[in-house]
Amino acid sequence: MNELLVQLLEVVELGKADQKSPFPPQLKGQDGASELTTKALEAGVSPQDILENALIPAMDKVGKKFAENKIFVPQMLMSARAMGAAMLVLKPFFASGAIKTKGTFIIGTVKGDLHDIGKNLVAMMVEGSGWSVIDLGVDVPAERYIQAVKEHPGAVVALSALLTTTMVNMGQIVADIKAELPDTFVFIGGAPVNNEFCKKIGADAYTPDPQGVVEYLNKMAS
Repeated sequence: MNELLVQLLEVVELGKADQKSPFPPQLKGQDGASELTTKALEAGVSPQDILENALIPAMDKVGKKFAENKIFVPQMLMSARAMGAAMLVLKPFFASGAIKTKGTFIIGTVKGDLHDIGKNLVAMMVEGSGWSVIDLGVDVPAERYIQAVKEHPGAVVALSALLTTTMVNMGQIVADIKAELPDTFVFIGGAPVNNEFCKKIGADAYTPDPQGVVEYLNKMAS
């Protein structure tokens, strides 16, 4: 594999966004994800190859480590930031259609809930696995999910909640989405929810961690 892609995979996994980034200390002063992505493009590596042979494998490794408790939220956020720096360089190629995505993923924290760390982690991991992500932010009512799906037909929807007081809103939001757009696939996630709750409210899938969402989505796309 191209040496630049090997380096890019490593810096994303370790969480080095750019040359100025002080983390991780062992890579201080070296190129980060931003510079290596630019160099790979200048060397003639296709944007699709950069995505499929460096960014996706890097975030897959990070997700598995997180699921196995080998790394924790701070390290995962650093890797996600590095991946984001690379994706910023690739953004024009997504817009032009030079990079083919696996599908569209719409995510938001449900109405009444302002927590976003879990949502952000899932969004970053899903984007890093080759999906186009629409992040609706926090305190999102059913109408905004529905509008987003209408703008992106066939998109997968994900609802996040961190509080037991706001997880109850998920049921109504799922019902509203299904009533208007019955074929929409709806994920739920967050600290207070589980598979039993998922079935109870009529959602299509629940996973306890970001890597689970990625693996489920990749099965759907294959």
